[in-house]
Amino acid sequence: MLKEFGPNIWITDGPTVTAAAGFRYPTRMAIIRLSNGDLVLWSPTALTDDLRAEVETLGAIRYLVPPNSLHHTFLADWQRAYPDATVYAPPGLREKRKDIRFDADLSDGPIAAWAGEIDHAIMWGNRITTEVVFFHRQSATAIFTDLIQQFPRGWFKGWRALVARLDLMTAAEPSVPRKFRVAFTDRHTARESLRRILAWPTEKVIVAHGLPITDEGQAFLCRAFRWLDD
Repeated sequence: MLKEFGPNIWITDGPTVTAAAGFRYPTRMAIIRLSNGDLVLWSPTALTDDLRAEVETLGAIRYLVPPNSLHHTFLADWQRAYPDATVYAPPGLREKRKDIRFDADLSDGPIAAWAGEIDHAIMWGNRITTEVVFFHRQSATAIFTDLIQQFPRGWFKGWRALVARLDLMTAAEPSVPRKFRVAFTDRHTARESLRRILAWPTEKVIVAHGLPITDEGQAFLCRAFRWLDD
């Protein structure tokens, strides 16, 4: 079921998926409608008949955007359903999913089709994954994938709950997990990327794994990444 998150932006939650070591993750997709009516699907979640029908009421599905090399589970299903949609590749995903036809790469340069409506910045320097962070200007919303997470207490059980707590995955406020902090081996490059993100006039923040931030988004991002200046 789609939830309106702001003008011309919606989110919907998909099924839970199991990652390495049995850790369970919820899934979330964002849909952005451009001024010409075309739709950008960020981190496509499981494709169902009901979701497909609901999304199609918003406009024409033209762009499929996996935001990092970890969020691609359902991408091929959407490409089969919408073969004319342009599929973008974040750094590292072309090599991982050779079964998918990628039409363009997400790089540091702007995307002409979204110019003036969606900005993006690539968080370089991380050994786990290179995440592309997006900013929807009309709703002043920054969109993160795995770099910021927050799971409710009780989501994980047993030893996984202990690991999640130590990793800051169940902190009181959405945080950058410790494993991602350690994986930023090129902090100078990461700081340069972060400067671009913090320059956005962010009011709200969508994350793939956690509750959205609905106000004072820029201040929240400053707190979430304060450790990067240490």
